[in-house]
Parts: sequence; structure tokens; C-alpha cells
Amino acid sequence: MNLHEYQAKAVLRDYGISTPRGVVVSGAEQCAAAVAELGGTAWVAKAQIHAGGRGKAGGVKLVRSVEDLAAAAGALLGSRLTTYQNAPDGQPVSQLLIEETLPIARELYLSITVDRAAERIGFVASAAGGMEIEEVARSSPEKILKEWVNPVTGFMDYQGRNLAFGLGLEGEQIGAFVKLAKTLYKVFLEKDLALLEINPLIVTADGTGLGRLLPLDCKMGVEDNALYRQKALAAIADETQIDPKEAEAHAHEVNYIALNGNIGCMVNGAGLAMATMDLIKLSGGMPANFLDVGGGATAATVAQAFKIILSDPNVKAVLINIFGGIMRCDVIAQGVIDAVKEVGVTIPVVVRLEGTNVDLGRKMLAESGLSILASDDLNAAARMAVAAVGGN
Repeated sequence: MNLHEYQAKAVLRDYGISTPRGVVVSGAEQCAAAVAELGGTAWVAKAQIHAGGRGKAGGVKLVRSVEDLAAAAGALLGSRLTTYQNAPDGQPVSQLLIEETLPIARELYLSITVDRAAERIGFVASAAGGMEIEEVARSSPEKILKEWVNPVTGFMDYQGRNLAFGLGLEGEQIGAFVKLAKTLYKVFLEKDLALLEINPLIVTADGTGLGRLLPLDCKMGVEDNALYRQKALAAIADETQIDPKEAEAHAHEVNYIALNGNIGCMVNGAGLAMATMDLIKLSGGMPANFLDVGGGATAATVAQAFKIILSDPNVKAVLINIFGGIMRCDVIAQGVIDAVKEVGVTIPVVVRLEGTNVDLGRKMLAESGLSILASDDLNAAARMAVAAVGGN
């Protein structure tokens, strides 16, 4: 679950980390009050969406009058902003963060994430802040600094100093960076984050010596599996930022990701789902979604998952591939039968069942009176689904 920038910065402030002053608006008529509260002669209007690349996409505007700010707000609010991360559909803009402008001497990059290869939490930093870190890693990998955290000791001061020296900080900035990094690590752990990214982390040029360190932007992603103990964060989730089908699936605890094909997939197990989508592609088709019903699904969950697949108007056929281990084949069969009867399915449905209670599941489908194409072989099932939509 992702947070908006203004929400992430509120979390930082709760931990004593200073951020630029800002006001959130949802209408152009609120801009005058925002400017009055912030003061100054220039402001930055930032579209609040769950995607990076907002600046290049026109979602970040520097304005120098209330009139220009209101015009920018009127143009952005209610629109869909498309960036390199959310193309081609984009995401709706329903809020803007209006922030004070700050004098910037340098832009740095700092993030914390889970390094699965190292099996530890890792810090990533770079002096090339304000840029796409993926591009920096490709073109100038020597500019990427990393520190892995021992879970026993936690983030150590010397690691913070290593990063600070590598970033070219000096004097009081080094101690300030170490303190910031240790606090961010605390935020990462206590809020069950999967990603905490500050890009850019700026060094101000305000005539106060070496300049302060401030997070000019902040991105936070919360681990979905920990939301049960992060109720305050779960309560502020903005589900308008994700596909409506994905929001519906999340509400029913089903793992669903919308794709651009026309063959709907229902599978149990992420690995099997990936293999199923690969076979559809290999057979000349395109999957319309990733959907994993998991091992503890009930017939009602399966029925709901099936309805979510069918809510996509691009879906012209459905391939159900279930290996019954924890999930029994008869439960899947009952869910499919219930969903088909309730929705009134008119498109081809291909079912491949194997595993626990497979004979009972196949018998239930055969005796249901529904037009369901059955297959005992996954490769054949994939070819049948592709053929049903006019493919190979």
C-alpha cells in the first residue's frame, strides 16, 4: 500500500523530521487560503498520485501568483496524470500539495528498502539526487552507495558516516545525516514499510553555513501483509489510485493485478500463476490479469474472484488453473459454478484441475450443466483458452 507524498511527510514529522511547509488542497478555490497560510512569493504545486516521474509529466508546477496557482490547480485537479511509471492509463489527481519554495544548494538521493538477495534491510544513497535512480544505476553505477543493516545491531553510526562521506557532506551535516538516517530506519521498522524513498534530499542554500538537510519529496510503501497492525495507515489508503478491480480484490483478500490482455486467469499460488501466464503468452495469447486465490479461499471467495475477472470488459475467455493442495478442487469447482450462474457468463471458460478432490471437482463441473471446457493438461488448457479468443 502506497502513501501520498503529503501523508508520508506527515509520518516523518511525527518522528521529529523537518519537512517543507505545505498545505493540501482539493479545489482551486482553496489556493488563496493556502498561499495566505504559507506566505512567500513563490510556491510549488504537486499532484498527489502514487507514481514517480510527476515533474516530467507536468504534475509539479512552480508558480509565483495566486492566479497562476489557481490555474494550475484547475488544470491538474480532476485530470489523470500519466507518467513513465503508470502509463498508459495514468492515475486521477484529486489533491495537490502546495509547498513553500526553498533555496537548494544540492540534491541527494536516499532510500531504504528490503534487499532480498542480501536478506537484509538496505540503505541506498547517491549524490545524483533529483534523478531517476534506475537511470543513475545504469549510467553511473559508481555513484550508488549502499549499506546493509545487521538486524541484531540495527543501523550503526559508522554506516551513516560512510554514506555521509560518500555524499560529500561535511561538518555538522555529517551528524545531521546520521541522525536523519537512524530516524528513517526507525520509521521503516515501526511502520512496516517496504520502501522509504527521499528523492531529493536537499541541502539548503539559505546563508546559514553549510545548509540544512530536508526531504523535498518522500515516497512510502507499506507492506500489505502488515496492515492489520498499521490500522492508522490502512485507514488513509487512497484506493482511487489503483484499478477498481484491484481495490475490490483487496477488499476480499484476493491477490489481483490487472494486465492488458484478453484471457482472464484464476490460479492458486503466485508461481503457478506466473507459469500459467507464461504459457498463455507462449501459446500466442495475452493474459488479462494475475489472480491468486491463495490456499485458504472458500467457495464464496472463488466466486467473488471470478466476478472480478469478468468485470474487465477486455476479458474474452477465462482460464482456471488449480492445483489442489491446501485448496481443494471441489471448493474451486463450487465457486466457479456459483459465479457462472450468478453472473450469467457468455464467454468460454477453460478449467484445468489437479490435486486434492480432483475427481469430485471435475464431476461437479461436468454435472453442472454449464458450458465449461475441461482439460487435464496445462499446456492444452492454455492453447484452448487462446483458441477461444481467436488466437493460435
